[in-house]
Amino acid sequence: MRKIALSAVVATLVLFSAGPALAFQCPSLIKKIEDETATRFDPAAAEAKEKAAQAAELHGKGQHAQSVEAAKAGLKALGM
Repeated sequence: MRKIALSAVVATLVLFSAGPALAFQCPSLIKKIEDETATRFDPAAAEAKEKAAQAAELHGKGQHAQSVEAAKAGLKALGM
């Protein structure tokens, strides 16, 4: 019984620590997209800007894992 309780506590700590770690990653990824697309006007840049806007919105809602995914998709569209 003690092992189960300890496992539950460890799992909870891991889940709660992942959110804040991702929260700090979102703005830096969005900034990378903004910097790269500042002087680009091609379709890939437009797609990346959309993903950055989506990532910023998700970050604002506290959905950091989804925000990071959107930002990474934007970077991928840029070939980064």
